[in-house]
Parts: sequence; structure tokens; C-alpha cells
Amino acid sequence: MRQKPERWVAYAGVLAVVLWIVGIIVQESGGVTADGATDAEYLARIQDDANSILTGGWIFMIGCLAFLVFAVVLRDRLAAAEGGSHMFATIAFVGAVAVGAFGLLVPGPEIAAAISSDDISASTAAALSNLGDAFFVAAELSAILLMLGTGVVALRSALLPTWFAWFGFLLAVVLVIGPIGWAGLIFGLPLWVLGTTFFLVRREAPASRPVALESS
Repeated sequence: MRQKPERWVAYAGVLAVVLWIVGIIVQESGGVTADGATDAEYLARIQDDANSILTGGWIFMIGCLAFLVFAVVLRDRLAAAEGGSHMFATIAFVGAVAVGAFGLLVPGPEIAAAISSDDISASTAAALSNLGDAFFVAAELSAILLMLGTGVVALRSALLPTWFAWFGFLLAVVLVIGPIGWAGLIFGLPLWVLGTTFFLVRREAPASRPVALESS
């Protein structure tokens, strides 16, 4: 029973993935701007789909908050499994926090454009619509630290299966390759989060042992 709250918090990873998917669907429900679109077309989309951009972006950012909770749970379990200085657990945690932080910023510029859609120029709308790509790339690269740190701990312990650790390493390779790295973040990371959540829940955290007080 003492472990039950921590067990349920581990499902924050599943919640994050669900909210990411819902957020993207809602945000793009009004349509997407085609490659090579003019500044006027960017502005027209933002003005026409302001509500879906705001709602979808908000849901996506809440998903990023859930991912940060998942990162705390993961760091706790990795540290317990690694022992010692917790170096690789810390590397994974730093990467996860960076992914969550940059993920929060991805829809931000377009949300700002939607809020001010009646007061911005077409060129500003186009610039804000594309600014999120920079934060996306930053999240993509940050995820490499998450994969590497978690994978090393997994190979040294029984927290995660060995094959899953190698899946993380493979995903890190995909993430570092610019032309295909986007697929690693959009498809690979959610699958990795769902798999990690499954194994964390399946392998319950060891109960903490009380510290004996030395008699004076």
C-alpha cells in the first residue's frame, strides 16, 4: 500500500503521450499550412484556426507537464537501480527535463500569434509559426541524453530489459541524424515513454528501509 501512490504517478508517462496526441489532433483540426506557403497564408490560417491552435497547444503543453512528472519518477527509479554517484541517472533526468521544457515552448510562438492574430502582420505570423521548429529541434537533441542515460543504467541493472536499452540507443542514433531525427521524437519518444512506463509499473520500486538509530 505504501508504494501505491508512486505506482500511479508512474502512469504520468501514459498521460503525457495521450495529451500530446490529442493536442496535435486538435491543433491541426483546422488544417495545416503547406510547405512554401506565403506569409499571407500563414496569417489567414492563424486567424481562421485561432481557437484550435490555442486549445490544441494548451493540451499539448499540459502533456509536457505530465512528462516532467514522469521524468521525476524515472530519475528516482534509475538512481535506485544505479547506486553510487547516480551519474547516468542524472544525465537521463537532465535530458528529460530539457525535452519537457523545450516541448512546452514548441506551440508557444503559434499560440502567441493566435492570441494577437488581429494585430500582427503577415510576416510576423509566418515567423512565429516557424519559430516552434527551433524548439522542436532542441527537444529532439535533448532526448539523446535521456536515451543514453537510461540505456546505460538499464544495461547495468534489471530495471529495464536489455533489448529495451538497445532500443533506446538505436533511438538516440536516429535522433542525432538531422533528416530523420524528427521521426525519432514524434514516433520513437512516445513509444519509448509507453514502454518505459510499462516496465516501471511492472517492476515496483523497492520499499525504503528504515534507518536504525545508533544508541548513544
